[in-house]
Amino acid sequence: MAKTQTMVDVFERNKYDLTTAVRKSKGWFEQQVTLMTKQQLTPAKVLNGNPDQLVTRIMPGKLYMFVYDPKMKKELPYYDRFPLVFPFSKTQDGFIGLNMHYLPYPLRVGLLDKLIGFKSNSRMDETTRLKYSWQVIDGVSRFAAAQPCVRQYLTGHVRTQFRQVSSADWATAMLLPVERFVGASKQEVWADSAKIIRRA
Repeated sequence: MAKTQTMVDVFERNKYDLTTAVRKSKGWFEQQVTLMTKQQLTPAKVLNGNPDQLVTRIMPGKLYMFVYDPKMKKELPYYDRFPLVFPFSKTQDGFIGLNMHYLPYPLRVGLLDKLIGFKSNSRMDETTRLKYSWQVIDGVSRFAAAQPCVRQYLTGHVRTQFRQVSSADWATAMLLPVERFVGASKQEVWADSAKIIRRA
């Protein structure tokens, strides 16, 4: 049965090209986010949009969205309930990755544009992933925006399946206004991230 318009997946409805987005002004980003906000996007709508892209395990270098409930949330100044993460390392009980939500939209796209240099192939399809390690980009000025994004996640505190985002939709994922910070507004989080970047 064909999908109705209301059931069309978020990524099918919104298509952004990374090369084009990188050149856009701050005003353009604000306009696009406003347009997507009117679609009343929620984590549930993103997760439920395409069942074929729901997985139970992550692979470093791919992009995932999921609902998370931190173990030490009472001690954290703030956290993101719906991370957008490029995992780069697995741990015994989870993984470490870059949660792009800790950056405002233009910086997300800018960092993604730099990370694309580590893509495993040029097809930009479900086989494409980023092949890098934190050791490669840590301390490198062009990757300074990655510093506030580094987060560790415990598999036992992931509350949903992982929505794997195809590389063709990575730019769109950067612009989805679905970050869900607890303990601070996104503007406050991004202001803290800016301070970390300046020190990097």
